[in-house]
Amino acid sequence: MGKKRIVKKSGQNVDSGLVARSLARTAKKKITSGRLYVEATYNNTKLLLADLSGNALAWSSSGALGFKGAKKGTPFAAAKVGELMGEKATIIGVKEVEVVVKGVGSGRESSIRAFSSKGVDVSVIRDETPVPHNGPRAKKARRV
Repeated sequence: MGKKRIVKKSGQNVDSGLVARSLARTAKKKITSGRLYVEATYNNTKLLLADLSGNALAWSSSGALGFKGAKKGTPFAAAKVGELMGEKATIIGVKEVEVVVKGVGSGRESSIRAFSSKGVDVSVIRDETPVPHNGPRAKKARRV
C-alpha cells in the first residue's frame, strides 16, 4: 500500500515573495499622470509605467512574477501583472494614465482591466502594434 502522496497543483498561484520584492523596488518620485506601455506577445506580457516624457518609473512582466513556460502568455498571468503595476502606480501617486498597447498576445485586455481596477483612471488606449505592409522578402526563384 505505502504512503499517500499529495501533489500540489501549481501554476494558478503567484509566488508571494516575488510580488513583495517587486513592490519593494518602486520609484521614490511622486507623479500624478503617466503612460503605461503594454507589450503583449504570444509568450509573455510586459508592462512599463513611465512619466509623460518617457522616463521609466516601474516595470514588471509575467515572467518576473514566477510564471514559467506557456503560462506566461495567459490572460491570468497578464491580469496578475496588471494588478501589481496598479499597486506600484498608486504607491508612486499616479492618478491617470495613457495606455499604449503593442502586440497581439492574449494578455492585452486583461492587463489593462486589472490595472484600472486598482483605482487609476485610463484616459486613452492607443494601439501601436507593428503591422508589416509588404511582408518578408520573397524566396528566390527555383532553377531546375
